[in-house]
This record gives sequence, structure tokens and C-alpha cells, in this order.
Amino acid sequence: QVQLVESGGGLVQAGGSLRLSCAASGRTFSSYAMGWFRQAPGKEREFVSTITRSGEGTYYADSVKGRFTISRDNAKNTLYLQMNSLKPEDTAVYYCAATRRLLTPTPYQYDYWGQGTQVTVSS
Repeated sequence: QVQLVESGGGLVQAGGSLRLSCAASGRTFSSYAMGWFRQAPGKEREFVSTITRSGEGTYYADSVKGRFTISRDNAKNTLYLQMNSLKPEDTAVYYCAATRRLLTPTPYQYDYWGQGTQVTVSS
């Protein structure tokens, strides 16, 4: 089992920045590739970004490429998402997730999920 807890969400104006964190406990954090997803009201859960076990490989959705940066600190068992140049359409609940697969954008291929953190971007 891996327990995931997100933090860092909040209310920010368009053009602003936030950094989300995801603290992991349980089995070895570095054994899992990690991902960020988001879900807006009335919409399906959407892939945002994923990172390999070592942190050397990353992959982003086109909608966030160049604005968001995923990273991880395996010594601290923590995943991060730096979000810059935020837009109102980035408003959603953001979830971190863990998978034994490599850089997959598919939600059902993730084994463990956090409870989510709300990000609201005002115009």
C-alpha cells in the first residue's frame, strides 16, 4: 500500500503560481512512477503530467506544457507540481497518483490515489 496526501492548493489570480506537493508513505516511493491528474466539475479526470521513478523522465499534457513542471524528491518521499502562468481553465481538484507502469497518461493504470487538493484560478 502507498498512502498519498496532496497539499498546496488554493485560490490564485490568473497569471499567478502555485506549487502542489504530494507526500507518500508506505511502500518505497521510488518504486513507483508518479502522476498528476485534475478534475473540474462536470468533467472527466484529466491527465496533467507524469514522471519516472528516478525523476529523469517527464511527460506533460499539451494544455500545461511550458507552464507546469513536475518533479520528485525520493529522499523526502515527495512529488511536486510547480504551476506557473495559471489560467481560469486550470481550476480543478488536483490528484497525485502512483503506478508501477512507465509514464502512462491513463488514469486506470494508476494503482494508488490521493484525496485531491482544490486549485481555483480567478480571472
